[in-house]
Amino acid sequence: MNIGNLKSNDEGIHIGRIVTLTFAATVALREVVSNNDRAPAFDVMALSADRRSWVKIGALWQYSSSESGEVFLSGRIDDPSLEKPIDIACFQQDDGSYNVAWRRPQRKRTLPTASAGDDGLPPMPPVGSDDTPPLGGNDPSGDGLGESTAPAPKKGAKAKEHVDA
Repeated sequence: MNIGNLKSNDEGIHIGRIVTLTFAATVALREVVSNNDRAPAFDVMALSADRRSWVKIGALWQYSSSESGEVFLSGRIDDPSLEKPIDIACFQQDDGSYNVAWRRPQRKRTLPTASAGDDGLPPMPPVGSDDTPPLGGNDPSGDGLGESTAPAPKKGAKAKEHVDA
């Protein structure tokens, strides 16, 4: 979903607005100059509430689509007024401007479950078969606690109270 547009101004800086239901800011992209291959391509700067200074609220890295080869920017913006950071992507338009779209984080994918024989293990025997011990060890009550190796308490003995000094 598109949440903003950044256009190049006279100095060549991309500047515009990002607006959601709970967040609205004038933002600009500041190029990052670094020898580090892992450094972002741009810092996302927001105009402060008093409109006197710029505050860094995020960063964008440059990627290219493996399918189309299209170059785009991807990153995250964050602000104390936000419940969570917003993942964004910026797509350059024909006129040189960027459309800013928010991205919902992908849920972790679950691993496929293995069916019998897929992992080379024998099938699990059914509960109660002769080959498996009953649940709870040898305890016929079946409470799952097993047998106790502790001596039975003496009749009439009171439990000692432990007091920390």
